[in-house]
Amino acid sequence: MQPSDLLSQHFTRLKPDQKKALGKLGIHTIRDLLYHFPARYEAQGPTGTISGAKFGTEVTLYGTIRKPEAKKSWKTRRPMAEAWLEDASGKIKLRWFSQPYIAKMLADGMVVRATGKVTGTDSSVYIANPEIDRTPVTPEDVHDNLFKEGDMPESKELFAIYPESKGVSSLWLLHAVRKVFEAKVHETIADPLPNEILERYNLPSLSTALVWMHAPRALPDAQVARKRFAFEEVFAIQLASQMQRAAALSEKALPVEVDRGTLNEFVASFPFPPTEAQHRAIESIILDFEQGHPMRRLLEGDVGSGKTAVAAATSYMVAVSRPPGRKSGTLQVAYMCPTEILAKQHFSTFVSYFKDHPIPIGLITGSECRKFPSKIRREESTKISRAQFSKWVANGEIPIVIGTHALVYKSLQFQNLAYAIIDEQHRFGKVHRQKLVRKDTVSPHLLSMTATPIPRTLALTIYGDLDLSLLDQMPLGRKPVITEVLGPEKREQAYTRVRSELAIGRQAYVICPRIDEPDPTKELAVQARSVKAEAERLRREVFPDATIGILHSKMTPKEKEESMAKFENGSVDILVATSVVEVGVNVPNATVILIEGAERFGLSQLHQLRGRVIRSTHQAYCFALPESYGPATRDRLKALMTAKDGFELAEYDLALRGAGELTGARQWGISDIAMEAIQNIRMVEAARTEAKNLIQKDPSLSSCPLLKMAAARAEESVHPE
Repeated sequence: MQPSDLLSQHFTRLKPDQKKALGKLGIHTIRDLLYHFPARYEAQGPTGTISGAKFGTEVTLYGTIRKPEAKKSWKTRRPMAEAWLEDASGKIKLRWFSQPYIAKMLADGMVVRATGKVTGTDSSVYIANPEIDRTPVTPEDVHDNLFKEGDMPESKELFAIYPESKGVSSLWLLHAVRKVFEAKVHETIADPLPNEILERYNLPSLSTALVWMHAPRALPDAQVARKRFAFEEVFAIQLASQMQRAAALSEKALPVEVDRGTLNEFVASFPFPPTEAQHRAIESIILDFEQGHPMRRLLEGDVGSGKTAVAAATSYMVAVSRPPGRKSGTLQVAYMCPTEILAKQHFSTFVSYFKDHPIPIGLITGSECRKFPSKIRREESTKISRAQFSKWVANGEIPIVIGTHALVYKSLQFQNLAYAIIDEQHRFGKVHRQKLVRKDTVSPHLLSMTATPIPRTLALTIYGDLDLSLLDQMPLGRKPVITEVLGPEKREQAYTRVRSELAIGRQAYVICPRIDEPDPTKELAVQARSVKAEAERLRREVFPDATIGILHSKMTPKEKEESMAKFENGSVDILVATSVVEVGVNVPNATVILIEGAERFGLSQLHQLRGRVIRSTHQAYCFALPESYGPATRDRLKALMTAKDGFELAEYDLALRGAGELTGARQWGISDIAMEAIQNIRMVEAARTEAKNLIQKDPSLSSCPLLKMAAARAEESVHPE
C-alpha cells in the first residue's frame, strides 16, 4: 500500500456520500487521511454498556439512536431534543436542552458514540446534553471494531476528535486512521524533513509524529507532534517563498529614472505634509527601482496612514521615466483595486494629486472607462469607450491605469508596464496577481498594499518573498477614534451621539451583520440585525428626521455607486451597510459609526470598520453594539478600546483567539496547526533561516525532491483562489 494511493482502493465499502464527504475534507489519498489532524482530544469517561452506566458519572457509550424528536419540557415548556440510545444491554434517554434542532441531525438507527453525565431522578435517568459522534458504519462493523471484548478504549485514553463532514464522522475517521496504523503504512512514508533539522530542533520522525498526533498517550505527545508538523508546514512555505525570491532576483526589470528633486517637488504639492513613515516607504521603493531586478515589496499601513500617497509618489517617478532607448513615451503603472467603489475613489484621489502635473490617468472597471484630464475641462475626467481606452493604454498614451480585476483582461495590453500596485492584495486570487505581473515580457516592479494589520510572524510567513515597509504613523492632526462598547441597555447613548453629530452637519454609518432578516423557518439561521430591517426601524423609530440610505453586496454596481454618491455628497445622513464598506470607503464628513452584532466580527475587522470615520481632523466616535454581552465578549471587545493601533490589535487577536480570527480567516491557505505555530516568532524565524540557507545552496531543490514537492504544495495552497 502506497501512501499516495487513493483512499477508495483500501476502504472498499465507501458509500457515495462518504466519498463526497471525504472530498470536501480534501481527503483523497492515504497521505491526505494521515495529514487530516484532530481538532482536539477528549479524555473520555469510563466506557461500557448502558446497563452498567452509574448515576452521576461521566460515561462514554456506543449504541443505536431510536426515536429522535424535538419537544418541550413538561413544566417549563423549554424546547429540547430527545432520543433513546440502545445497545444489547438496554437503553437510556438522551436530552439536549434548548437545542431542539439536534433532533433533525439524528436519524433512527444511527450508530453513535455518546459522552456525557448520567443524571435525572431514580425513576427517570438520562444523559444531559451529551456529545454525539455520528458514524455511518454498519452495526456489524461496530460489533467488530468497537464492542469486541478487550477492544474498548481504556477509561483515561485520549480520544481524537476530527473535523468532519456530512457523511463522514469523527469516529469513522478515527477508525480509518487506526486501520492504516495496523497496516503500518505510516512507516513507509518518506520524511521530507532532513535528519539534521530534526536533530537540531529536537523534532520526532514522521512516523512517530503521526502516531503521537492521532493516538497520543498523553497531551505532551500530541503537542510535540503538532510542533513538528507546524514546523514542517511553515518550513515548506518559507522554501516556496525563498524560491520565488531567488527567481525574482534573476529577472530583469525596466529601469526607472529616479530624480529625487522632481520627486520632492511632487510630494511637496500634496495637500498635507507627509509623515516620516511615508518618506521612509517612498525612499525604500525608489531604492528598489534603482536595482536591476523587479521589486517585490509589501506596504502595510494602518487605516488612514496614507498608503495611497506613497503609491502616487512612486507612480509619478515611473510615469516620468522613458522606456530604454526611447526619446518619447513613458513607462506605465497598473494599480489594481478589489472593488469598483475603491477603484473610483483612488482614481479621484490620484486626480487631486496630479492636477498640477500633466500626466494622463485612466480608470477601467467592469462598468466604465475614464481618462484624466478631459480635453474640454482639464481639471476633470471624461468617459471614453473601452476600445479607445485599450488603444491608448496599448500605445502608451495613458501612463497610469487604475482599475479593478478588469486590468487583467486579455484585451487590455500595456506597452511598457514597469510598476504594478495591488491594493488590499489579499482580496485577490493568486491568478489575478500573476496575470497582472505577467502583463509584459519584462516583469514589473510589484507593490502589494494592505490596510489589514498583520502580526509580524504572519507577515514573515505569508509574505516571505516580499520586503516589508510599515506606515506606523498617522497624518498630522488625526485624532484617535473614541471607542465604546455598549450593552443592549445602553444603546440610547450611541443614538444620542449620532443625533448630536448630525446636528452639526456630520454623517454616520450603521453596520449590520446581515442583508435580510433571517428565515424564521430555519432554526440554524444567524439571528442578527439586517441592513434592510434596521434601516427601516431607524427611519421609523429613532431618526425620523434623517435621510437614511443602504449599501450591501447584493445591490447592482449602479445601485452601489448611486448609494455611495448620495452619502459622499451629503444628501444621505446615515448609511446602513454590511461590512462591504470595510475597506477604503472614504467620506471625511462621516464621524460616527455604530457596529451592530459586534461580537460576530473579528477584532481586526472591527478595526477596519472603525477606520471609516478616521478620514478627517474632526473628532470621531465608534460604538460597538454586541447582541450578547457576556464576559468573553466583554473581554475581547475591551481590546478594541485599549489597543493603540491596528498592529497591536492584530497581535492581541492572534494571541487571544488564534489566527483564524484575523481578517479573512481561511484566506491565507494555511492549516490551523501552522496558524497556531505562527504565534511562535522563534519557530517562524528558524524555519525562515533554514529555508534561506538551503535555497542559497540549492536554488531549485534538485537534491531534495521531497522538499521540492512540499514547497510546491505550499505554494499552491497559500493565497488560495
